[in-house]
Amino acid sequence: MPIRIPNDLPATGVLLNENIFVITETRALTQDIRPLRIALLNLMPTKVVTETQFARLLGNTPLQVELTLLQTRSHKSKNTSQEHMLAFYKTIDDVCDEKFDGMIITGAPVEQMPFEQVDYWSELCDIMDWAKNHVHSTMHICWGAQAGLYHYYGVEKIPLEKKLFGIYPHVVTRRSSMLLRGFDDVFMAPHSRHTSIREEDLEKVEGLKLLARSEQAGVYAMATDLGRQIFITGHSEYDFDTLEKEYLRDKNAGLPIEMPVNYYPGNDESKRPLSTWRGHANLLFSNWLNYYVYQTTPYDVNSISFSYKTTPVAGEH
Repeated sequence: MPIRIPNDLPATGVLLNENIFVITETRALTQDIRPLRIALLNLMPTKVVTETQFARLLGNTPLQVELTLLQTRSHKSKNTSQEHMLAFYKTIDDVCDEKFDGMIITGAPVEQMPFEQVDYWSELCDIMDWAKNHVHSTMHICWGAQAGLYHYYGVEKIPLEKKLFGIYPHVVTRRSSMLLRGFDDVFMAPHSRHTSIREEDLEKVEGLKLLARSEQAGVYAMATDLGRQIFITGHSEYDFDTLEKEYLRDKNAGLPIEMPVNYYPGNDESKRPLSTWRGHANLLFSNWLNYYVYQTTPYDVNSISFSYKTTPVAGEH
């Protein structure tokens, strides 16, 4: 089934060229299907690239998905035209009375700042609190995961001695988790961050389960009971060349940056980077959509609230 996105969104042409089944709003109006309503709160500076990355993953399942793009009203994007933002993005004010089957909160390049100094922090906290009663399952990515863990549970991020940058091996620590169903014993995932989360701090949070970790990159995947909140510290949505663009940008600017780990064949940056994480990235998002959104969301999406009783994922404990 297709992902439903606005007619003129730049991602439409990109995904069609990749044979991703895309359905525009115009065509969707002629179909009598209730799609899964997914909101994407895009905090990344490269809006078009990021929305395309997530649309690609959400469109690679048998489920029909209607994607709503959200931005914060308290921060003006400097890297994306205002014409694009006005044409395709909404704020929380526009959807405050709506309910969504799922929501993704992306990362953001503000991790070295204290949370409270981020100009949209107060608004982000309001959105995360709003999601409790308006979203069935929320996936927090990278800094978005750190922000959620801090806001909901008071878990602090810690600075790293140097940037965690590259593709790292991970292992599943909770085999009963349906989020990681079908994952190999070792799977790869990209990371690009200056801060981390202590595993011992997570162990103090009641109801929060560690699902996967890495010896080099630390905790990777966590979820609350029944998967209402999911936290992913890496960037599985990244394209094969996203880390390369970050690396060359910083290198050319004279910033301290090391070559991404496990990225270039033979550590030769003249060679094309290999994509070693795309299979698991697709599996991560298809599992989320299937087991934590589609199979457990209320029949009436308007009944979503913090207190409603959701059905546990079959086979998970």
